Amino acid sequence: MKKQDAEKIYSLLSRQYPDACDSTVMVCHGTPFEVLILTILSAQTTDRAVLLVKKPLFTKYPTPAALAAAKTRDVETIVHSLGYFHAKARHIIAASQALLGKFGGEVPGTMDELLTIPGVGRKTANIVLFHALGRNEGIAVDTHVRRLARRIGFSDTDNVTVIERNLMAAFQKSLWGDLTDLLIAHGRACCIAKKPKCEICPISQYCRFFQAPGKK
Repeated sequence: MKKQDAEKIYSLLSRQYPDACDSTVMVCHGTPFEVLILTILSAQTTDRAVLLVKKPLFTKYPTPAALAAAKTRDVETIVHSLGYFHAKARHIIAASQALLGKFGGEVPGTMDELLTIPGVGRKTANIVLFHALGRNEGIAVDTHVRRLARRIGFSDTDNVTVIERNLMAAFQKSLWGDLTDLLIAHGRACCIAKKPKCEICPISQYCRFFQAPGKK
């Protein structure tokens, strides 16, 4: 895709979803520690569901030290509603232990360091870096971003690593963090998985899926 088309898409989505980056139903608000833990918990579930456990979790375990010392079964009780609660409880306890053991109880500020933490991949690391630490190091590719990248025409693969590289090449670095939020907002509101609402889509003229033969 041409860079000028990518920039136009960004501009149109920004106008369509002016509050995408400040939504109250996102897990990426709070202290760096909170953002890290909540983003780990958000795998395979919704932000709304995760936010329901935010208060009970951090009321009982407000610091990395507190969560690192938690009993797994106690954490499982709190995060049980999120699904995969056995693994998620282990991950956030192990992540807290890693923060204490490797980084003095602080969330590290580089991609390489974040990737050493249990439960953290590039998606989580990118969200933490941008929303908690204000650093544009990449683009978080979740289910929505992956789907839209292929439909719109930014990428031709399902490989999230390649999709991230394709998006980073299409957009200037200063837009990377916000782009994730805009694509997620569009994926939730319009370009849904089973039946995208192409008839009301603000970027349909630039979309490969919409322009495909027989689509219109």
